[in-house]
Amino acid sequence: MADVKAPLFSADGVRKGEVSLDATVFGIEPNIPVMHQVVTAQMAGARSGSASTKTRAEVRGGGRKPWRQKGLGRARHGSIRSPQWTGGGVAFGPKPRDFSQRTPKKMKKLALRGALSARASESEVKVIDSFDWIEPKTKKATALLAAIDAGRKILIVLGAGDDVAERSFRNLPNVLTCNSGHVTTYDVLWAETIVFTTETLGSITGLEKFDVTKDDFVKEVSSSKSPKTVEVEEDPVAESSLPGESDTAPEDESDEGGEG
Repeated sequence: MADVKAPLFSADGVRKGEVSLDATVFGIEPNIPVMHQVVTAQMAGARSGSASTKTRAEVRGGGRKPWRQKGLGRARHGSIRSPQWTGGGVAFGPKPRDFSQRTPKKMKKLALRGALSARASESEVKVIDSFDWIEPKTKKATALLAAIDAGRKILIVLGAGDDVAERSFRNLPNVLTCNSGHVTTYDVLWAETIVFTTETLGSITGLEKFDVTKDDFVKEVSSSKSPKTVEVEEDPVAESSLPGESDTAPEDESDEGGEG
């Protein structure tokens, strides 16, 4: 893997040098299908699914039969809350549902690494030494973004002690702040520039490398025990725990000796 670097700036926007990025996180080939599936699942999980209608059983009223079954020449009805009546229930209407999709952790991490690598290849990963601001100032945040030549949409990854910086950036349009443990593939792909601190950059590089090959999978399967092998191992234990002939034989001999 090629050596990947990112510019290092101070909190005032002064360039201090370069930082080497982890090639296993910022230097891989992006897997477009995996990224697409992960982003689709994330957007589906954000759907509220709050649309709801009432069936004929949930609508108030309609307990009495509107008219008798026969003799009036009209259609037979059992309730005024059936779907064909005004004010009745809705047939096959929407109900609250969960749109979330299960995505394996390995796919999530691979997609995130691919998105970060795409931004790093475009030289859109910036690193701030530390935010030593005493009080929140939106003017300082705007000056910093202009000094580091950030794009139109910016994702800023902050640490646990960067509350002042978070309050400085939160009023800016098209600027998203998040914790280092909540960086998602969608946010990285949404942003044009990713801004880390030296602290959050160290935590984000803790992403493990998941490149599972076919040989590794076969090795894991072959090392696992089959149910038949487990049954053979447990049979002697099960037999010894049950009362057998060996337990009753001494009692019978003692009884015979007493009678004799």
